Amino acid sequence: MSDTVKQIAMRILDLREISDYTVEEMAQALNVPVEEYEKYESGEADMPISFLVKVGEMFNVDMMELLTGEAPRLSVLSVTRKGKGTEIDCHDQYVYRNLAYNFDNRRIEPMYVTIQPDENKNLATNSHDGQEFDYILSGQLRLVVGKHDIILNPGDSVYYDSRAPHAMQAIGEEPVQFLAIVIP
Repeated sequence: MSDTVKQIAMRILDLREISDYTVEEMAQALNVPVEEYEKYESGEADMPISFLVKVGEMFNVDMMELLTGEAPRLSVLSVTRKGKGTEIDCHDQYVYRNLAYNFDNRRIEPMYVTIQPDENKNLATNSHDGQEFDYILSGQLRLVVGKHDIILNPGDSVYYDSRAPHAMQAIGEEPVQFLAIVIP
C-alpha cells in the first residue's frame, strides 16, 4: 500500500487510541465490518472518501487533517490554482483533489475527481451521510445510485442522497473527470 495510505491509517489509529475506542467500537460506529476496519487502520486497504468523512465527523477532525496531518488555516479566502489542490490518494480507482483543502470549517468538500477506465473492475458501492453534487467535465461516467443505473456525459450533472449506496465507473477508453461537491 502507498506511504500516504499508511500515514492516514496511522492518524486514524492514533485518534482511536487517544479516544479510548476499541477496534470493534470503531467498526460499529463507522458501520463497517471489523475485518474491513482493521485493514483500513493498518494501511492494508484503500479507504473510500466516505470512510474518511465518517472518521472526521466521529472525531470532529477536518478530513484534510486526517489526510495531511495539518489543520486548515484559512478562514476568509482560499484560492486553488488550475491543476493544484491536495491530492487524496487513498483509493486505487479514484484520484481526488480537494479544492478547498486549506479553508477552515468548510461546509462542503469540493473535489476534482478522476476515474481511470477499467470496465473489468467490479463496482464497489459506498455511502456516507449527506448529499453529493457531481458535474461531469470529460469522459463518460456510469453512476449507480440505489436501483438507478445511468450514464453521464460532459456537461451533465447529478445531485443525490449519498446515504444511498452508490458506485462510479469510467466508461470507454478515456478517464472521467468531474467536480464533486460533497455536502456532509
